[in-house]
Amino acid sequence: MRARITAVAAHLPERTVTSAEVEARVAAESAAGDGGYRPHPTIVERMTGIRARHVMRDDEQASDLAVAAARDVLAERGIPAAGIDLLVFGSASQDLIEPATAHIVAAKLGATCPVFDVKNACNSFLNGLQTADALIRTGQHERVLVCTGESPSRAIRWKVRDRAQFVDAFAGYTLSDGGAAMLVEAAPDGGIFYRDFAAVSSAWQIGTLPAGGSMHPRDPDFTYFSGDGRRLKDAFVASGPEIFTTALQKTGLTWDDFAVVAVHQVTLPYLEVLRSILGIPPGRLVVTLPEHGNVASASLPLQIATAQAQGRCGPGDRVALIGLAGGVSLGVMFAEL
Repeated sequence: MRARITAVAAHLPERTVTSAEVEARVAAESAAGDGGYRPHPTIVERMTGIRARHVMRDDEQASDLAVAAARDVLAERGIPAAGIDLLVFGSASQDLIEPATAHIVAAKLGATCPVFDVKNACNSFLNGLQTADALIRTGQHERVLVCTGESPSRAIRWKVRDRAQFVDAFAGYTLSDGGAAMLVEAAPDGGIFYRDFAAVSSAWQIGTLPAGGSMHPRDPDFTYFSGDGRRLKDAFVASGPEIFTTALQKTGLTWDDFAVVAVHQVTLPYLEVLRSILGIPPGRLVVTLPEHGNVASASLPLQIATAQAQGRCGPGDRVALIGLAGGVSLGVMFAEL
């Protein structure tokens, strides 16, 4: 039995914030502090290629974004929430430390199945999909809802004292709120047919959101993203393209055999570096970054949903999912829709 992706949807908050507005807010809030740091005009868009990102309402939670997308996939398949037998919330974000946000999503949907969270930075959704695939192939479940709700806007540092702190907080200015969901069902053929994952865990300190754990349980200064985008990019490049090229070798496929190659998108310059290293034809990419920002683990399902809406992929087409995440984690998955 195979695990087949039968529906996919993304949900993006209506409110958008431009990169110019990001720079203006940093300047305004920093001026109210001791440092008064003012970013160089246009630096965010020039460095990232991001024109706008989505910001959820103050009264919304990560679970709400996941629920909105989940309702769409269930409606597309004509399946009630009671018809799923497992719900996996795969996200870098969460509503609370405890309980698992999957419980909150299930309660809002009206689902009564078992639930759990999967957390691995921007690969959280892809690892949730990996888990659903394994549980379906081993006969433990037949219909799994994998969903994510990303709320990184709640962890962006706006008041910075100097250039060094601005650089440390810069990765946060790429981030965008968003939700996504996939329905994965048991099927006799098609579906997910290749998967592989790797990690370079010695690089875990390059990008962090430290608050809430045993290291920094309550210090408010650790509630902001901290990282070095250049070192993170170097860590990905140094890990090499083998996991991705091996996937092609083992399946006997080329990138041209896929309708869409979805790649986690952080900045446009890095996307181009990765595309060039892997030899992915530009026409196979779905570039969502400029208008939607880095939506963390929702990035891959957002690209597939966008491609479907554009008529670029549909039932019977092959899609590739290429995941990159802090930690550092890499992942690749091939599927026939």
